[in-house]
Amino acid sequence: MKTIVISLFAILAGTSFAMAADSGCDAFKWPVAREQALFAAAPAAQSGAALTVGQAMDFTLAAIDTISFEVPPDRAPAAGTFGATASIVVPPEGELQVSLSDEAWIDIVQDGHAVKSAGFSGVKTCPGIRKSVRFKLSAGPATVQLSGSKKADLKVAVLTPE
Repeated sequence: MKTIVISLFAILAGTSFAMAADSGCDAFKWPVAREQALFAAAPAAQSGAALTVGQAMDFTLAAIDTISFEVPPDRAPAAGTFGATASIVVPPEGELQVSLSDEAWIDIVQDGHAVKSAGFSGVKTCPGIRKSVRFKLSAGPATVQLSGSKKADLKVAVLTPE
């Protein structure tokens, strides 16, 4: 009987944990299910790669002092952190949503200037996704700058907002 009670408790605890994890993702200001699905199959990439709207990449980041940013990051990265850059072509609609699997700073540079974000949502309790930032841009080329990551790898998804 004691074994059954312990087993039931373990099952209930596991179910509660899964429900709590799901509710953590619900705390984002907008849905992040697309990002989670893309992160699961994200191909590997290095700094300098080309991102495509509607896809995710699993970046191997470089030491921050080895990255050549187009413009200095809006938030100065701490020593010993990691970063990367990537090119992207902004669609005619001009809005992008960049989501990250872990903590890092996102800057988007277009026409030689950093573009201020139009919206931000971050949650520490959602498995596999940490933050999502929206930008209003002009159609055409842009650079995504990632900096300040404490980890040497980071998944990045670029989507149009829902």
